[in-house]
Amino acid sequence: MHFELNSDGFMSIKKFELMLKSNEVGFFDSEEFEQIVEYYLEAGKMIMARKAVQLGLSQHPSSVEIRLLQAEILVFDNEFEQAHELLNTLYELQPHNSEIYIQKANIYSKTDDHEKAIDLLNQALDLTEDQSDVYNLIGMEYLFIENYKLAKTNFIKCLELDESDYSALYNIIYCFDFLKENKEAIEFLNNFLNNNPYSEVAWHQVGKQYFDLKMYQKALAAFDFAIISDELFVGAYLEKGKVLEKLGQYNQAIENYQITLELDDPTSFAYLRLGKCYQKLGAYDLAVKYFKKTVKEDPLLDKGWIALVDFYTKQLNFQKALSYIEKATEIDSENALYWIRYAKLNKKLNFFEEAEYGYRKAIDLGNYELETWLQRSDILLQLGEIDGLVSNLEYGLEFYPDDAELEYRLAGAYFKLHNNMKGRFHLQNAFKNDPEFFIIIEELFPDILKMDEVQLIIT
Repeated sequence: MHFELNSDGFMSIKKFELMLKSNEVGFFDSEEFEQIVEYYLEAGKMIMARKAVQLGLSQHPSSVEIRLLQAEILVFDNEFEQAHELLNTLYELQPHNSEIYIQKANIYSKTDDHEKAIDLLNQALDLTEDQSDVYNLIGMEYLFIENYKLAKTNFIKCLELDESDYSALYNIIYCFDFLKENKEAIEFLNNFLNNNPYSEVAWHQVGKQYFDLKMYQKALAAFDFAIISDELFVGAYLEKGKVLEKLGQYNQAIENYQITLELDDPTSFAYLRLGKCYQKLGAYDLAVKYFKKTVKEDPLLDKGWIALVDFYTKQLNFQKALSYIEKATEIDSENALYWIRYAKLNKKLNFFEEAEYGYRKAIDLGNYELETWLQRSDILLQLGEIDGLVSNLEYGLEFYPDDAELEYRLAGAYFKLHNNMKGRFHLQNAFKNDPEFFIIIEELFPDILKMDEVQLIIT
């Protein structure tokens, strides 16, 4: 529930804080204390909220509203038993107070008993004058248990009661998206727009739905309406730029991304898209300029570094590309995508030990793509590290047990280690899976072709 403070409330807070500084005790009525506590809770200043509650109860010990705020703080502090006891006491005094049910529901929600929380919130619905907030809370509980249909139903009820509640609108679209109901989402948003034709958020959301359905002209029109509704809406210009890129209208896309830089602080996303657009137009100097701005604005955005690296790779400037991927790995050494590119670039530059290290790091970080195993295997073979080659291939076969390319390589490795029994076993497996890949033996292990056991299997 959003709390708004009026001018009298600000005066009360100033008076309260001045009182604390001077160590003098001043009198506030109970409503003033409620405003003070709610202000501090909204601002996340829990120490001040506790002080206000303590002083408020010393002056108004029978105030149910202040004690409810005390219960809210207890729940925040995970003091659930104390909160339960306090709320039970308050229930005896005011059994029809909806806030008691809401606070109890909050406790059950925090202890993962969401069904009980929903039951209490449904009871609160019959007692409260502010049903929209309660529907919103019920929707959140259904999200916790991943019941997106009922979550959506309750968020819709919330929005029907308060059409200015855009958080509810966003949650509704989130549910539609999770349920993959793009067309239903569009129908819902269009109905909403019939009553709220200048809702920039709704136009923005309907544009995103059309974008997901690849209906780019309709998406473009929706984002235009969002901009007409609010010409300072940065998100609409960004989304419009994305649509124009899809339509190949890169100059117009650039114009929209540039507008976002004028309206608000620059974002790494806008810089990246500008770089991509200039790259498509062949304006390579400008592309590099904006890719560099991207990584400066957000050094942790891997797409920025990858854009720079891939750009120089396409230009066959492998040394330059390598210098940027090395910078990227220094900033984030846990990104497997970086290490794959690091490995590929080192391989192109014939730095095989570094390339092997890159592929090894990628595997350690969870990149289990078949190509990663194969590339590392071939580098290990080139380095003459046959034991490491066997270990890598055995590991790869755990993920791809029927892959002939791995089996042929493993057969060749065992034959090189004079372990003919295992070599024969894996060569037979490889032939069963795909005899056409025998060319791997011919290219990578030509020295074992003359072996009698290999010739026998071939025959």
